[in-house]
Amino acid sequence: MFDAPFDVFAVMIAIAAFLIALKASNQATELRRRLRSLEAALQAQRQLQPPPPLPVQEQPSTPETSAAEPPPLAPEAEAAPPLVTEEASPPPLEPSAEAGLAADAPPSLPAPAPGFEERLGTRWVVWIGGLALALGGFFMVRYSIEAGLVGPGVRVFLGGLFAAALLGAGEWTRRKESISSIAALPIANIPAILTAAGTAVAFATVYAAYALYGFLVPATAFVLLGIVAMGTLAAALLHGPALAGLGVVGAFATPVLVSSGKSDYWALYIYLAIVTAASFGLARIRLWRWLAVTTIVFAVLWIFPGLDTGDMHVAPHAFHVMSGFVLAALLVVCGFMFGPTIEDGQIEPVSSSALGAYLFGAMLIVLSSAHADLSLIAFTLLVAATLFVAWRADAAVGALGAAAATVFIVFAEWAVRANPDMLVLPGGAMPGITPTATDSAVTQHLVMAAIFAAGFGIAGFFAQGRSNSAIIPVVWSAAGVATPIAILVALYARIAHLDRSIPFAILAVLLAAAFGFATETLTRRQTRPGLAISTALFATGTLGALALALTFALEKGWLTIALALMSLGTAWIALQRPIPFLRWLAAIFAGIVTSRILYDPRIVGDAVGTTPIFNWLLWGYGLPAASFWGASIFLRRRGDDAPLRMVEAAAILFTALLAFMEVRHFATGGDMIASPSLIEAALQVCVALAMAIGLERLRLRSHSIVHNVGAIVLTAIAGFIGVLGLLFLENPLLWHIDVGGALFNLLLLGYALPAVLMLLLAYAVADARGKIYANTIAGSALVFALVYLTLEIRRFYHGPFLTSGETTGAEQYTYSIGWLAFGVVLLGIGILANSERARLASAAVIALTILKAFVIDMSTLTGVYRALSFMGLGIVLVAIGWLYQRILFRRQATPPPAPQTGS
Repeated sequence: MFDAPFDVFAVMIAIAAFLIALKASNQATELRRRLRSLEAALQAQRQLQPPPPLPVQEQPSTPETSAAEPPPLAPEAEAAPPLVTEEASPPPLEPSAEAGLAADAPPSLPAPAPGFEERLGTRWVVWIGGLALALGGFFMVRYSIEAGLVGPGVRVFLGGLFAAALLGAGEWTRRKESISSIAALPIANIPAILTAAGTAVAFATVYAAYALYGFLVPATAFVLLGIVAMGTLAAALLHGPALAGLGVVGAFATPVLVSSGKSDYWALYIYLAIVTAASFGLARIRLWRWLAVTTIVFAVLWIFPGLDTGDMHVAPHAFHVMSGFVLAALLVVCGFMFGPTIEDGQIEPVSSSALGAYLFGAMLIVLSSAHADLSLIAFTLLVAATLFVAWRADAAVGALGAAAATVFIVFAEWAVRANPDMLVLPGGAMPGITPTATDSAVTQHLVMAAIFAAGFGIAGFFAQGRSNSAIIPVVWSAAGVATPIAILVALYARIAHLDRSIPFAILAVLLAAAFGFATETLTRRQTRPGLAISTALFATGTLGALALALTFALEKGWLTIALALMSLGTAWIALQRPIPFLRWLAAIFAGIVTSRILYDPRIVGDAVGTTPIFNWLLWGYGLPAASFWGASIFLRRRGDDAPLRMVEAAAILFTALLAFMEVRHFATGGDMIASPSLIEAALQVCVALAMAIGLERLRLRSHSIVHNVGAIVLTAIAGFIGVLGLLFLENPLLWHIDVGGALFNLLLLGYALPAVLMLLLAYAVADARGKIYANTIAGSALVFALVYLTLEIRRFYHGPFLTSGETTGAEQYTYSIGWLAFGVVLLGIGILANSERARLASAAVIALTILKAFVIDMSTLTGVYRALSFMGLGIVLVAIGWLYQRILFRRQATPPPAPQTGS
């Protein structure tokens, strides 16, 4: 039917047939050789050990029993063949002859494995010869067609004659081998090879008489092809897997090798249906799984030749996949109709894959035909048939995954395909509310969607509790939940164009209600295998459908808020219904919202607003943060695990992002991409330190590793912004920055307040973490306090811009007095509070003041300021010494010993 370009493909198929036959025949002959070796060994052992005498009293010698007793060696010869499986069994006429030969032959050792020469002369030559015979017949017919040597009638007659000759030769050699008195050798099965070649030629002859020359009407061709197929089946039962491999694959290759100049897909697929039926029947009788898989592969490959044509023939392609599906269901699927038996509750790979392969073919037809009506009807029927077969036979439940996947692919391709008649909803205040006329294509897909969603969902619910296996109900529930949701998403993408749509939101709410009803119903049932997981899947579907409803009805920031609230609701449901997967689902919702923030940190793009604090950032970050904190509280009541930590991390992240984003919005006046400033850096440091203090307090109660790590991370962020931002990049002493008023200014916010917060954080971690960690934070507080004091003195002398003007002697003297006073204050606090840390800080400040006096004041100050500087420093140092001697020393003195009591 197809011309010269398929010659290479024909040779490849023929070689594949040869390899399959080679493997099958090799297995059969090897098992036969082992069987004969075993028989010889058992016979030799029997002759070396004489049989024990037969007791007269246990076996009375009666005419009946004497006549019924077989010879001593016969039972061994008859008992050996059942040890071999059905696949490796020799032809029916061989065992008796072999048994007779084994009974008369002398004892011998097991036969050695055949060498290269023996394999070459007894096997490979025969196989290649059979392959050459088949190909010679095919190509002779092709050559006669191209050269016009003989007429069509003569060609058909010669083809039939050649096929009959090969079949007759095969049967004659089989009978000759059966009655021969020569011991059989592990050679290639010559009768099977000849019969296989004759069968292939017979297939080609009948097909050419019908499709090429029109000698046969369809009914006659159907009958003849059926006779040939049944003959192949019967011959393979006698000759073993060699004939099955060559005959079946050769039959599938016939339409390629014997071709015409036109394409008649009806003739092709009727022929392939008959071949498929014969192959599946043979595979069922002999339980040859490899034959069933080979048949399915070639049948699916025959779908492709007509898919890329401009004028696609949908009807014959649909017939091909439907007929193959029906045959696979009848003969291949275990536990259904005429298929092999299997224990209940087992998913058999070949059974599920067979149905899935034809569903894949039906999907290709739908996509290639641009969703033609007939292709959609055929696809719908096959999906419904898959549900029915899987309902009756657990072995085919694996095909539910293929059915759900193909349904989603069909609807997804329909949604994204560029189609000029795509439905466009009118605009307006709320797009999607106004009813719109639908075209026929959309209406048909809507009907199909309703059928698929109802079929998968209802079957997935009622399948619970029908099987004693745990995996069966889980697969049903997974398909019943995933398929309706996937179809709803595809319809939303096609019809609503991913825009807001109230009708689709209502559909999603109804779907969520259905899943919720299923969840509650399954929760009340008695414990059955897989019921817990199925219940979790339906609960997941409930929350997923609600999330879709929010997605369909809301936009941008509201969707982010809704998904965050879904995490809170899921955590609450997990508290009421302890289904393990619900905890993970709450974490998944948190992850989705986090991903959404990474995509657009502003949540609503440029529509954040300009109002400080009360803008979209407050709702977009604040409500999710509150939802995640609430979800973490619910989840913590049932233990500390990975989902809880994920939700806690999201809560900390959104809380920090809320604070940081609000600070940036306030500092930049709503311009979220503006350059940073001193006020922004100051507020960021204060916010990070305040949250770190809160987490340090919280972790002492929760003992959460997330709170612990979060506190450290926020402290590190505050230190990074403080050092890089406040001390360098935004330092008003280095850059031209307006710090504001004399006392209430940016210096107070950027340096004094962070110093106080650092001091509080140092005391919060003093007993919970190491001394080095706490002392580092306390040292940072001292540095910021000293910087604030210095910058504030400079603000007094230079005004709002600290970089303007020269430094005078009075200013230098004021620095020394201020630092010295600050050190004295710290010392007083250390003495009154008995704080060694404060006294050490005082010593550090005073030491820095002394260093300044001898390094800077001595060289820069003149006159009275130099004298006053050193006089004040001396007085303070003497006073400090007196305080240590009179007050601190007495407090730290060793208390007097207790008075002794009288003897």
